[in-house]
Amino acid sequence: MNAAWSTLRRDGVGVVVAHPEQGLPMVLHWGSDLGDLTASDLTAFDLVTSRQTAPGTLDAAWRLNLVPQEADGWAGRPGLLVTASGRPLYPRWTVTSVERKASELDVTARDEENGLSLRTVLEIAHGGVVRLTHALTNDGPAAVDVAWLEATLPVPKTASHVTQFSGRWSREKSPVTVPMPPGSTTREARRGRGGHDAPWVTLASSGTPRNRTGEVWAVHLGWSADVTYRTDHVTEHVTLVGAGELLRPGEIRLAPGETYTTPVAYFVYSGAGLDGVSERFHAWMRARPQHPVTPRPLVLNTWEAVYFDHSPAKLERLARKAAEVGVERFVLDDGWFHDRRSDTAGLGDWAVDRAVWPDGLEPLADLVHGLGMQFGLWFEPEMVNLDSDLARAHPDWVLSNPAAVPSPDGLSFRTQYVLDLANPLAWEHLRSQISARVSELGIDFIKWDHNRDLVEAVHDGYPGTHEQTLATYALIERLKADHPGLEIESCSSGGGRTDLGILQLTDRVWASDSNDPVERQDIQRWTELVLPPELVGAHVGPSPAHSSGRATDLSYRVATALQGHAGFEWDILTCTEDEIASITAYAQLYKELRGLVHTGTVVHADTADPALRVTGFVAPDRSAGVWTVATVASLTEALSERVRLDGLDPERHYQVRVREEAGTALWGWITPAWLGKEPLVVSGRVLTQVGLQLPTLWPAQALILHVTAA
Repeated sequence: MNAAWSTLRRDGVGVVVAHPEQGLPMVLHWGSDLGDLTASDLTAFDLVTSRQTAPGTLDAAWRLNLVPQEADGWAGRPGLLVTASGRPLYPRWTVTSVERKASELDVTARDEENGLSLRTVLEIAHGGVVRLTHALTNDGPAAVDVAWLEATLPVPKTASHVTQFSGRWSREKSPVTVPMPPGSTTREARRGRGGHDAPWVTLASSGTPRNRTGEVWAVHLGWSADVTYRTDHVTEHVTLVGAGELLRPGEIRLAPGETYTTPVAYFVYSGAGLDGVSERFHAWMRARPQHPVTPRPLVLNTWEAVYFDHSPAKLERLARKAAEVGVERFVLDDGWFHDRRSDTAGLGDWAVDRAVWPDGLEPLADLVHGLGMQFGLWFEPEMVNLDSDLARAHPDWVLSNPAAVPSPDGLSFRTQYVLDLANPLAWEHLRSQISARVSELGIDFIKWDHNRDLVEAVHDGYPGTHEQTLATYALIERLKADHPGLEIESCSSGGGRTDLGILQLTDRVWASDSNDPVERQDIQRWTELVLPPELVGAHVGPSPAHSSGRATDLSYRVATALQGHAGFEWDILTCTEDEIASITAYAQLYKELRGLVHTGTVVHADTADPALRVTGFVAPDRSAGVWTVATVASLTEALSERVRLDGLDPERHYQVRVREEAGTALWGWITPAWLGKEPLVVSGRVLTQVGLQLPTLWPAQALILHVTAA
């Protein structure tokens, strides 16, 4: 290995790093694997990627290092901003050690004058996901304040468009694509959680991104609180994309000897469009040691069945009916604990309300377990109502500006506040209460909710979001260590906290509080850009949907829920006999197909009609696949397009069936001949290159196509 160069390679991705005589390493290429580069190859690479011949222009950086600064001639956003006694520091880095592996680079540098050390680890992980972290240590005699320290990588000038995400409650993860903006731009989230309008991912693409073709460079920050996503399209330089934790003034103050380590920034390159991005993220997620490997149980959650109106007798009947239709995990939602008859009281008092449950929750938990189901329970651990025994006893445990408790205008979302988990006494109180409930009830699953933003999150007089987030991580980690096998879902009034930081500890996310399948088609599609479907909760609700009032067929609702970790959010005691028959059949279909959906490669057809959504899951060996072909509005033309079933083996023949166990989709005008032929046997080449002619599906209808090797 040439000491002046590092070449990292793994799973089709390559990173080429130059090591100058002075300063930090510089990433010259992040993208497709360039192969095994020889010394002469690297010399040529140096020439073909060089900005200009030395000495060049004094004040313009020739190449950008891993933490670009003004001193490098960089006119964009600095990678690091650090101050001491209110004055900025201007680091001059000298590399002191470089450790190289085939797919990992570990670099340490020192700034003697300012007493700073910087360690950067750049790794191509499984699937070709590039993980980048920085750690800044204060080696000096005085405190140092970190304003930000961000991870960046270069993308080509051909990356002409940027896609980011916005949204709202019950309509999370709405993509917004614009031409690459000039200059240095940032997108910030300041909610103390990701939020429903979270940036989520930044995608740079050559042209507007497509599902199956084109180059895409993506960055996602594995952090569950305030974030900054950035693009730097500065005329003299290469373009950068990156992300980092958003820090408030004074939030990270390093005493002598202390270190600030950034959240992991995940960078993904794809030469095969958005599906290539997903394939890399999913491969990395599925290779983690903690990734769920047991079949994802069919869930019934009680929230939309009973809300706060808890009746032990009714909930026992609901549990029996759930087991009868094939449910495998029964989750008791909000309303079970002390004084919790509405959302205005009780948070923080995690003891069973004996006025409602005179015999406690043990009889229900025993019944659920006796029926062969797992038992789950809802908590909102990070929150507290002022109308609670906890808040009355410990008002100082509220994470907030004291002037805002209670809120001067009397308004607080759901009349709840945030419990300061960075307070060791509050953290231990919460741990002991939750742990006691898990032990005494044999809880298998926690629905862990987080229903409000952090506002003026003051801890010991300083911004406390960073410490609150780390304390939350530590609490989840401790509970899972103390209770092996316990699974936890991250819910944040729906999909407000679904990042890879929280998912290093939890086992799935609740994608949205909306069970409207029309909205869910896109919410789930963009959630699975990063998360594999087995981690995305997707439930069948009643019609009309509680979040939107929209009425839809049961067949459409179950087809949509099939695309994730499926379940029900419904009082199925009110179902008709026909509905019970349909959801029972659906339960069996989900159990039959979940192994395919939850291990397969996710594919999305590029369609011309904006009303179509085509989502497929193809077995790793391409022996089978399942697709949902859904409409979210009226089709543009009476003769719909043909839909290609991407990912299948063109050299094989396949049998194609429409699975209608839970109901039949409705269409008019055009009924293709293949729909009446059971079974249809056709070559993979036809399915992937010609496609299937669709019927004229009505709005909010879906076909479930099951494809198996003939």
